[in-house]
Amino acid sequence: MPRLQRLRLDHAPALLEFERENREYFAASIPDRGDAYFAHFDARHDALLAEQADGLCHFHVVVDDSGAVLGRVNLVDAAGGSAELGYRIAERAAGRGLATAAVREVCALAVAEYGLNTLRAKTTLDNARSRAVLARTGFRPTGDIRLNGRPGLRFVRELRDTDEAAPEGTPAVRESVRRRG
Repeated sequence: MPRLQRLRLDHAPALLEFERENREYFAASIPDRGDAYFAHFDARHDALLAEQADGLCHFHVVVDDSGAVLGRVNLVDAAGGSAELGYRIAERAAGRGLATAAVREVCALAVAEYGLNTLRAKTTLDNARSRAVLARTGFRPTGDIRLNGRPGLRFVRELRDTDEAAPEGTPAVRESVRRRG
């Protein structure tokens, strides 16, 4: 069953495979990472872990029972009680509620573990699935933007102490997938 985990060094091989397998799928709705991302993946992964250790970012992966990565949910540029949310789910796991469950769990962690009180997000207007996830998880649109030349929306969510985090390994993500899957 899928579970959310904080990014670790040993996730690197599965994360690289996830990014390679889904590169074309992701590029249909968000800018491609480019060849350099894949060529220098290990150095990039090390840099992300350093940012996480410094408290600047909080990176998460959604993994299945075999350790394969099904998704990522990240909080970047954490400062002043706020951070930017980003997420992506593998094509083979899309449409089962996994993104919604993982974003909810990360929102709860943002309050309980990372001391955040506001999350921001953005997506293009043509990414209906992403807009739906944000709406279902309590984000509200705050304005129009352009993302890589495409029209988009900016979102915000004010977090509350009542947002409850399920400890790592709990069935929060798994239960949502079971209900929808």
